[in-house]
Amino acid sequence: MNKIDAVILDWAGTVVDYGSVAPTTIFVEAFSQAFDFPITLAEARVPMGMGKWDHIRALGKLDSVNTRWVEQFGQPMSNENVDLIYRTFMPLQQAKVVEHAAPIKGALTAIAWMKSKDIKIGSCSGYPKAVMDVLVPVAADLGYAPDCVVASDELAAGSRPGPWMALENVNRLGIKSVAACVKVDDSVPGIEEGLNAGMWSVGIAVTGNGVGMTESEWQACDDQQRKLLTEAAYDALYEAGAHYVVDALADIVPVMQLINSRLARGERP
Repeated sequence: MNKIDAVILDWAGTVVDYGSVAPTTIFVEAFSQAFDFPITLAEARVPMGMGKWDHIRALGKLDSVNTRWVEQFGQPMSNENVDLIYRTFMPLQQAKVVEHAAPIKGALTAIAWMKSKDIKIGSCSGYPKAVMDVLVPVAADLGYAPDCVVASDELAAGSRPGPWMALENVNRLGIKSVAACVKVDDSVPGIEEGLNAGMWSVGIAVTGNGVGMTESEWQACDDQQRKLLTEAAYDALYEAGAHYVVDALADIVPVMQLINSRLARGERP
């Protein structure tokens, strides 16, 4: 228990899909198709990291969305409404996720370093299994194939910010101590998931939901815009309790080495 045994990686915004674009755009489209009801991309990002049914329900409870919903429909969003939006969301997301399956630059190099140190690669996502079943083989063809994949709807206890998906990775990978695990995520619920599971938690700021831009959009920003967006993303992840935050998975190796040195000294998350 004096070194990292496993890393549990989020998917969109962490390993694939720079900016976590695929899920947010589909939430907007699903609300529009199901109820002719507009939500903004900024609103769609607020609950990011949660399981998608819970994400839709959380969107309905946002003050801005709830106010407009009640004005349009005369009552708050019901679970039946959430069900319909979710059923609309699923095929749209399955189609969209393939377009954003390519690994983020530098991610595979970092993962290769982890594997060279005999670190097992787990993963979990806010995506349900039906979406992961589409995404996983495409990502594998593009070079990313983790040792374990857990989807948000696979466990009866629920998903983020609870610890269950991260702990299911521990179970499937045969890891003896959660203190020897690192959870890596770009969302606040994902960081909370790792903390609730008793793991080291590392936030991904620039390539993830906190900035929420594609790589080309990010490159088009000026230095001041990048600085402000980066600071806001770092602040949100640290406020959620992240032990460390980096710009991208490509930058995580020094953090992993630091955690290993802390474990060797007997420290725990």
